[in-house]
Amino acid sequence: MNIDRNFRIAYRFIIPVVTFLYPLRIRHSERVPEGPMVICAPHSKLVDPFLLCALLTVRRFPRFLSKKELFSKPVVGAFLRSIGMIPVDRGKADISAIRTALGILKNRGIIGIFPEGTRVKEDEGSEAKTGAVMLASRTGVPILPVWMPRKKRLFRKVDVIVGEPYTLPALRGNAEYLPHAEELMRRISSLQAEAGPCT
Repeated sequence: MNIDRNFRIAYRFIIPVVTFLYPLRIRHSERVPEGPMVICAPHSKLVDPFLLCALLTVRRFPRFLSKKELFSKPVVGAFLRSIGMIPVDRGKADISAIRTALGILKNRGIIGIFPEGTRVKEDEGSEAKTGAVMLASRTGVPILPVWMPRKKRLFRKVDVIVGEPYTLPALRGNAEYLPHAEELMRRISSLQAEAGPCT
């Protein structure tokens, strides 16, 4: 299976439709680093992964961690596998998914994670999971925080604000991961103040 080719084909068909329905207004795209990264954003709609793909362009290939239930649906599951998405069991520490994501980052790939672990409709009350922090800490790659509004309407501009990439020290265990996961969500939330005309 040629995942890179499949992604490029899917990108050229899907992303123009997505960005027509949800036109993007991007600020600070120059902050996107070269090389491997863990890209993180709030998640409220199924369209969100496609919006992040549009931000990175067809030349950058993010592999998203997606709940395993999606892969049990024949057509959806086959499509997700064909473009390299990674099934993850959210009910436990999924060692297979972790190893796959670590391998991608060590090979200079890009992992996309929605830190809350599921779709969240409101800004308040969401709890950060530690997966993104754990992957970035173990590999030394930067985290790229990105803000998008949770409420998106068809044919209305969607502000996408790219934050400053940053790296983490070597951490061990949830007791050390959790404060950094909460800091990641604060960094994402703080970008909302920059929403406005694109540069």
